[in-house]
Amino acid sequence: MKGCLLVLDPQKGILTQKELTDELREIKEMIQDFKADKQMVILFQHVDSDELCPDSPLAEGSEGCERHPGFIDCAVYIIQKSTPSGFTKTNLHEILQSANVDHLFIVGFSIECCCLFTAITGVHRGYQVTFIEDATGTVNDEKTYEMPGLDIRNMFGSILNWSNQIEVQYYDGDVEKYRRKRLPS
Repeated sequence: MKGCLLVLDPQKGILTQKELTDELREIKEMIQDFKADKQMVILFQHVDSDELCPDSPLAEGSEGCERHPGFIDCAVYIIQKSTPSGFTKTNLHEILQSANVDHLFIVGFSIECCCLFTAITGVHRGYQVTFIEDATGTVNDEKTYEMPGLDIRNMFGSILNWSNQIEVQYYDGDVEKYRRKRLPS
């Protein structure tokens, strides 16, 4: 089993909207783990077109679309995407196949959109998928979705876990289990 860490959208336009320090720390530690074991790290950069989303904080060419400074030299591949799933209209599947990757580890932003869609599409493409819940985040909250008391991370982590298709782990709580799973057998 060969693993790959998919880091979704660590960009200025997301990371300047809300305090996401804990998530960033977890993601950076995971990147170091993968690199130390010579396993692939792929970073995604979401790009919205000015035409379709003129007010997006991730508009093409904007400062918000740029990668957060902590993620400049952290990945073998940087894939630009314009849809929630890292598989749609990208060469992700081909890259993974050429490297014989069969296990994806999902981290990044936004949990309820890009992380969720990439995880689900990964399963549909035949990959084993592990979703690291505490290494995902979002700038949205209960007010965004008009759902008082909503814990977005817990809700989407639970949905994925209940699917019995995607394993959900916590980096902090399951670090040894996570480390054993990501190493090739």
